[in-house]
Amino acid sequence: MSLSVRDVLLLPRLQALRLRAGQAGEQHTVRWPYVVENESIADWVLGGELVFVTGINQPRDEANLLQLVRDAHERRCAGLVILTGPLYIRDIPPRVLAEADRLGVPLIEQAYELPLVVVTEAIGTALVQAQMLGSSRQQLVEQLLDGSLADADVLGHRAASLDIDLSQPRQVVVVQAGGSAALYQASAPALAETRMQSFGQRMLEQLNRALNALGQPLPIVSQAEQWIALLPWVAAEGESEVDASARNRAAVERLLKALNDGQTPLRVFAGLSAVCPRPTDLARGLGQARQALMVARCLPERLGLCCFEELGVLELLLAIRDRNLLDRFVHATLGPLLQHDKAHHAVLTQTLEAWTQVNGNLTAAAEQLGAHRNTLNHRMRQIQTLTGLDFDDPQHRLNIAVALMIWRLSGHTLEKRKPE
Repeated sequence: MSLSVRDVLLLPRLQALRLRAGQAGEQHTVRWPYVVENESIADWVLGGELVFVTGINQPRDEANLLQLVRDAHERRCAGLVILTGPLYIRDIPPRVLAEADRLGVPLIEQAYELPLVVVTEAIGTALVQAQMLGSSRQQLVEQLLDGSLADADVLGHRAASLDIDLSQPRQVVVVQAGGSAALYQASAPALAETRMQSFGQRMLEQLNRALNALGQPLPIVSQAEQWIALLPWVAAEGESEVDASARNRAAVERLLKALNDGQTPLRVFAGLSAVCPRPTDLARGLGQARQALMVARCLPERLGLCCFEELGVLELLLAIRDRNLLDRFVHATLGPLLQHDKAHHAVLTQTLEAWTQVNGNLTAAAEQLGAHRNTLNHRMRQIQTLTGLDFDDPQHRLNIAVALMIWRLSGHTLEKRKPE
């Protein structure tokens, strides 16, 4: 369970704290309090800090306070607490408040009469308590996801004691970032690591925000570089079940759009399960979400998101445990074509994909590839010669589409093999 800026303001001993600006960021997660002594905080924070600005060892004029607000926004700090009084920072300039509002950085005023040690101790104690409760709640969610908690009575008692509502259906969403190799290639190791941590914090913050917007959030679980969340699923009055599912899908789409802003090589993908009516269905839902995630990563046209119910024939392909069976089908259908492209750095397979996606319309395929129609005609004759496929045969067209799906899902790593 996390501690938000709003939670800090509601702590019993901290009623004197005043939120002066940046109300839009009240739900920012506070990871720990940090007292700043330097002119800038940009190089000293990783994200999630509630930064305390005293002005004792470093003069704080309006320009410096503006810079601190911007640093806090850029480094995704939870917020700023500015200590005010007659000796150091007399008051907070209006321009600083306006900038905090513009950037959504919570800006809290603390009078020097309230000892800093009292504030940091209260926050530290609350963080420990939240962590203990959060760990217990997260453990319960993990047990639901791995299917290890099957006793309904035990489940009910534990859920009630931890204030977890398991009465409503939910959908499992699995989120994962790709592109870390490109990030490390483009940056020095230390800088790349800092950016990875900052991006992870940003992803967790955005995911928490999405869950809070949907209501009744449960803890987010991290497994094998994946973030797993349970989205509440309930049809509002006058709303169909389709509308309820579409609402969750739209929430995940907004999350991906916010994270995939092009500022780093990292790109986030997500897989969404079917509806899980009972808590004991969540383990199955996790498997579904991971299958959908794999498809989202392999098929760019999914725009980073795939729902299990959208898989169609892919659901059958993913259920086949014997990879050799799938490989044999791909090689029987497209083997000579794949070997030719690999040996000659050709684009015949890409051409066949485009042709399949537009249902055999050469003009549309040519536009998609940016090639002349005559060029595509020539390539298609080459493909027909290599594979012996009849493009007018419905069964052959079906085999081509399925083989291309398998090839894409394999990550284009199928090795050459002799026909059996």
